Amino acid sequence: MTQPHRNGTRPLDIGPVAIGGGAPVVVQSMTNTDTRDAGATLEQIRRLHAAGCELVRLAVPDAQAAAALKTIASHSPVPLVADVHFDYRLALAALDAGLRGLRINPGNIGGQDKVRCVAAAAKAHGAAIRVGVNSGSVEKEMLRKYGGPTPEALVESALAHVRMLEQCGFFDTVISLKSSSVTDTIASYRLMAARSSYPLHLGVTEAGTPMRGTVKSSVGMGILLAEGIGDTIRVSLTADPEQEVAVAWEILRALGLRSRGPEIISCPTCGRTEIDLIHLAEEVDRFVRSHPLAADRPVKIAVMGCVVNGPGEAREADIGLAGGRSKGVIFKKGSIIRSVEGQDALLSAFLKELDSLLRNEQ
Repeated sequence: MTQPHRNGTRPLDIGPVAIGGGAPVVVQSMTNTDTRDAGATLEQIRRLHAAGCELVRLAVPDAQAAAALKTIASHSPVPLVADVHFDYRLALAALDAGLRGLRINPGNIGGQDKVRCVAAAAKAHGAAIRVGVNSGSVEKEMLRKYGGPTPEALVESALAHVRMLEQCGFFDTVISLKSSSVTDTIASYRLMAARSSYPLHLGVTEAGTPMRGTVKSSVGMGILLAEGIGDTIRVSLTADPEQEVAVAWEILRALGLRSRGPEIISCPTCGRTEIDLIHLAEEVDRFVRSHPLAADRPVKIAVMGCVVNGPGEAREADIGLAGGRSKGVIFKKGSIIRSVEGQDALLSAFLKELDSLLRNEQ
């Protein structure tokens, strides 16, 4: 697969994770636990890490949440980013707790003196700052100037915030420009990519429930990534954050940018299908998601349900099944290895062969 050309951006690090400068696109998510509950928050961070999340953002709304950060950071398997608004002291506390990333809006943190204080502390700790502008947080003067939260308004607002950091001698900055409008999001990032070399964090904010949010995020971020724009991504869903991570990896896989774990292909079913293919595909997907070795096995799995396209697709996969009326055949590495009567027996036999492949594939 031909990979999109990546735009050149300034490199920086958040802990051991490289961002920009041609580094692989980084997958992020955000906890939805109460950060003040260190145990629950760590449990979710570990689940996100197991799902493939590489950076995790935490809301830090008050001093009690900030007090929990040291415990969380010291046990976290991934670098953490503190999401701070309005109170610069919370940003300082997060840095002191060991976090290596901040997400702030310099314009609402308390004035240039407070920005200077946060920038100096971030620099001293080797931390990066993400400047985030959402369509709902654009300053009133920008809204008046542009007639609303237009892409031009988002870009000008973000660059004004970036300049506040630059005036403090701080340049390890990531920029995000998020709108619930897919087209405005695309236009905003295109404008920013033309005007700045800072690394860009992509996202379509308030994207919605899993189906709608997945579609909007895939379209918006997929177009930008295909154009070489974007260094980190977060899929925003009204759902468990682990689902965000799964969708993010599928977006990157579809573009040939990165891959993680097996790829499952299955046909959409039609009048030629003579087995319960939906059930078979769902069971295979469930098996792969729960398999302890699957995340490290980039194999291709085909679950096919007709005699027209099924055998060819199954033969091209690392392992595949092609089902017919009450029976099916199992392919491995291009050759038929079994023919099985009965759907239940076919599923059982296929999962056994798939388990063997996952355990022995290197």
